Amino acid sequence: MVVDFELVAQVGVGVVAPFDFALDRELWRWAPDHVSLYMTRLPFVPVPVTVEMASALADVDTVRRATRDVLAPEPLVVAFACASGSFVHGAEGERLLSQSILDAGAPAATTTSGALVESLRLLGVSRIAVVTPYIDSVTDRLLTFLGEHGIETGSSVGLGLMNHIWKVGYSEVVAAVRAVDRPDAEAIFVSCTNVPTYDIIAPLERALGKPVLTANQVTMCAALRAMGAQAMGTGQWLVEAVRPTAA
Repeated sequence: MVVDFELVAQVGVGVVAPFDFALDRELWRWAPDHVSLYMTRLPFVPVPVTVEMASALADVDTVRRATRDVLAPEPLVVAFACASGSFVHGAEGERLLSQSILDAGAPAATTTSGALVESLRLLGVSRIAVVTPYIDSVTDRLLTFLGEHGIETGSSVGLGLMNHIWKVGYSEVVAAVRAVDRPDAEAIFVSCTNVPTYDIIAPLERALGKPVLTANQVTMCAALRAMGAQAMGTGQWLVEAVRPTAA
């Protein structure tokens, strides 16, 4: 049998990630076959996951230099894949990070926290519950950032981790999501791009009857939307919300 494969030109997403980002494969799972990810990492910061680390990751000059590192293969968009680094300095800090990516020459830019706000607006959500792996001082910065965008947080829980966040298991994330959920929460957000979530999003959404958004999911969905591509993620509320329908 002869199979006629349609040749699709490869296009790319540039990804600027923290030095300790360990979930490259998870990002790839949202990418369709014709989209490649061009990864680069920010310089090592010798401090635990605190406001200090988030602030260091949010340095606009460092992000601008990192963006230049991924421009050689000509990505159609560059994503700053770090939740805490993109919310730690509030709405204005997130705006400056996006601008630094554009100033470096990227054709389009997104950040994890900017992508979260975009996703919530896309879904018509204004009140959420939040799960983070962070200590309270970092989680509080996220709640402040959301408030600046008119998004109310009815409940939140932080796991209090200061390192090795990528080692959090699915069962721990599921338990935290179930614990933080409230009837008045229109959606749940799981913060941090180093928290693995891909396989549990759709089952949690079916169980809770509401969107469960995660840092890597919103980052990839926003980046792919910016370049006119469709994210992969069967049964995920956010992905299905923007899937083209047949005429």
